[in-house]
Amino acid sequence: MATSANPNGAVERIVIENAAIATVDAQDTEYASGHVVVAGNKIESIGAGQAPEGLENVVRRVDATGHLVTPGLVNTHHHFYQWITRGLATDHNLFNWLVALYPTWARIDEQMTYAAAQGSLGMMARGGVTTAMDHHYVFPQGSGDLSGSIIRAASEMGVRFTLARGSMDRSEKDGGLPPDFAVETLDGALAATEETVKKHHDASFDAMTQVAVAPCSPFSVSTELMKQGAELARRLGVRLHTHGSETVEEEKFCHELFGMGPTDYFESTGWLGEDVWMAHCVHMNDSDIAAFARTGTGVAHCPSSNARLAAGIARVPDMLKAGVPVGLGVDGTASNESGELHTELRNALLINRLGAHREAALNARQALRLGTYGGAQVLGRATQIGSLEAGKLADLVLWKIDGIGHSSIADPVTAIVFGAAAPVTLSLVNGKPVVENGTLLHADEDAIARSTREQAQRLARIAAES
Repeated sequence: MATSANPNGAVERIVIENAAIATVDAQDTEYASGHVVVAGNKIESIGAGQAPEGLENVVRRVDATGHLVTPGLVNTHHHFYQWITRGLATDHNLFNWLVALYPTWARIDEQMTYAAAQGSLGMMARGGVTTAMDHHYVFPQGSGDLSGSIIRAASEMGVRFTLARGSMDRSEKDGGLPPDFAVETLDGALAATEETVKKHHDASFDAMTQVAVAPCSPFSVSTELMKQGAELARRLGVRLHTHGSETVEEEKFCHELFGMGPTDYFESTGWLGEDVWMAHCVHMNDSDIAAFARTGTGVAHCPSSNARLAAGIARVPDMLKAGVPVGLGVDGTASNESGELHTELRNALLINRLGAHREAALNARQALRLGTYGGAQVLGRATQIGSLEAGKLADLVLWKIDGIGHSSIADPVTAIVFGAAAPVTLSLVNGKPVVENGTLLHADEDAIARSTREQAQRLARIAAES
C-alpha cells in the first residue's frame, strides 16, 4: 500500500486512534488514549483523543484500542552472519568463543551472508525493530559482495539500516585471535571500506541506508588501522563503531600490548567523540565513563550477550547519570540466540538490577528509552527517529497489550518491558507497513527458515572439510 503520495501528488495519510501512546520525547509525554497521524513518511500530528477532523486523503484508519504505540526499536549492535552459527560454543568466555568460531566464520560467502541477514532482520522486524544495524567484519578472499548482500536483504525487508563496515588486520601471527587467512591487509581494508561508504551511504534526513567505519576490536585490528580508520570516517563524514571494554581479558590484552587500558587506547587513536559508539563497554571505571561523557562517545549495551559470554554487568546507570548516550544491541546471534531486541528491554532492566544500584538501577521507561531514543542517539539519528514527534520520520510500532500475556498489567509501558514479548500488530518504517499481526509483509518466513538452515549446514560442512 502506498503511503507517500497518490497519482495526483497529494500526500496520503494513515490515522491511528484510541491507543495508549508513549512518545519517548524529552518530556516523556504519554497519552492514555490518543492519536498519531502519519502523512507520507513523517509524523504529522500526535496527541490526546481523536485525530483532527477534516483530514484529506486518509488511506487507512487504525483503531488501536488495546494497543500501546511507541517509537520503533533501534538496534545499535549486531553481527548478522552469526545467524548460521547459533548454538555453538555455548559454555565459553569471549576469547575462547572467538577462537572456537573464527575458523568457521572465515568460510562464509555471499550466499551465506544474504541468508543470515534475512534471518536476523526478519526476527528483529517481527519484534518491533524499525532501524537495524550490522557490524560485519569478516571478509574472506573470494567470498563475493558481502556488504552488498546484507544491504540488499535490509532493503527487501523494508527496515531502516546502518551497515558498520568492519575489518580485521591483526591475525594470529601478529598476536591477534583471528586465523591468518581470515583478515584483510591494512590498505585493502581501508580501500574497501571507503568504496562501501561511497557506494551505499545516504546522508539525507530520511535515509534508509547508512554506512559507518568499523574496525572490529583492539585485539583484531592494528593501531594503524584504528588511526587511519578514524581519519577515513571523518574525511567521509560518517560515524565510527567498534567493540570496547567487553571483558577483563581485553583489559589485560590492552595493557600488555599498548601499555594502557582500552579507553585510553581509544583516545590515543582518535576513537572518542560524538561520532563514535562502542559495543559492550562492560569494564569501565569512573575515569572511563567520564571520558565517554566528556567526548559524547556512545555505548551499545548488549545485556543478553554480556551474560551469555559471562562478560559482566555494564554500568549503565552510571553512564546515564554521567550523560553518556546509551542504546541497546542484540549482538550477534552466536552469543544471543534469540536474535530479538524487544527482549533486551527486559533483560537490560533485570540484569542492571543485579548490579550495585539494585532496584534503583533502571525503570521501565528508562529501558524503553534505551531501546528507542538512546539507540537513535548513538546512531546519530536522534533528530529523525527514536521518539514520536511531529516532523520526525514515521517509524512506529503498535504493541498488542490486551491479550492474555498483558491485559492485567496495570501500566502499558510496564507491560511491554516487564511482561512477555508483546505481539506486534503493526510496524511502520518510513510510513510504510513492514509487519502486520506479527507477520512480515515483505518476506516469506518459512523460506527464510529453510535457507538459513541450508546455509548453516553448508557452512558447517565446508568448515569441517577445511
